[in-house]
Amino acid sequence: MSAATFGDLVRQWRDRLDPADAGFIRTTKSRAPGLRREELATVAGLSVEYVLRLEQGRATNPSAQVVAALARALQLRRFERDQLFRSAGLLPPQDGLVDSHVPPGVTRLAARLGDVPIGIFAADWRLLWWNDMWIALHGDPTGIPETERTVGHMLFGTGPAAAYLRPLRSPAGPDAFAATIVADLKDATARYPADGQLATLVSGFRQSSPLFERLWAAVGASTLAGEEKTVGHPDVGDITLDCDVLTVPGADLRIVTYTAAAGSAGAGRLDWLRVTRGQSLDAAGARNEGVYRQGSA
Repeated sequence: MSAATFGDLVRQWRDRLDPADAGFIRTTKSRAPGLRREELATVAGLSVEYVLRLEQGRATNPSAQVVAALARALQLRRFERDQLFRSAGLLPPQDGLVDSHVPPGVTRLAARLGDVPIGIFAADWRLLWWNDMWIALHGDPTGIPETERTVGHMLFGTGPAAAYLRPLRSPAGPDAFAATIVADLKDATARYPADGQLATLVSGFRQSSPLFERLWAAVGASTLAGEEKTVGHPDVGDITLDCDVLTVPGADLRIVTYTAAAGSAGAGRLDWLRVTRGQSLDAAGARNEGVYRQGSA
């Protein structure tokens, strides 16, 4: 790895990224252009010290997961992401495999919708990006090991991810959500037959989860669609919301949003979460040199 080149690229792309595009709101005008190192660390899910060491060339072997997280946080175009991988001495993600790249326009759009819980998922239902309202509704996923940060592990696993998912109810029945995820994973294995990680994920669930195996045998084509969901929240009780799954042309991503009709009980509970989220973040020190954090990745 050319450590200096990698650090130079990170600094160069951090300096060009407008904080608003990463979900930060300026409250003062006295700041240098670009994203602060602390903000990049927050968005990428890394420590500030580690980002500093990477930029200074003192950390010389970032993993593919770290490089991918930085590429998403810096909102790199695909060819820039590949350049960052190569500068770290790593092969860029190959065609024919499930891609974790989130186009910059998608990240900017999601970052500007800070009042709506949003999560962005890859085709294997890895959680790639989330905002503070997602944390307020579902909890903070950073405590889940990255290899298990998938909806499959949340529904069918036995590790930390299984404890993360708050109770979800659907009018379609108790297994409707799980069936939709299994059907979409079944479609993904057909689209990405060369992806060994996806194959291992699916075969593991088929061996360890009777529910997954039963649904795998029963489901047909994936039918991703919006539906009403009730989330059992530990602070505000049940919140009934419209959950929609949006897709991105040219990118095999799923953008999951939660909204409620104005004046509904769900809207009132979401408003409460917005207010308490802001208070808790402020109390935790999220106000940083005149910038208030609104988005996460």
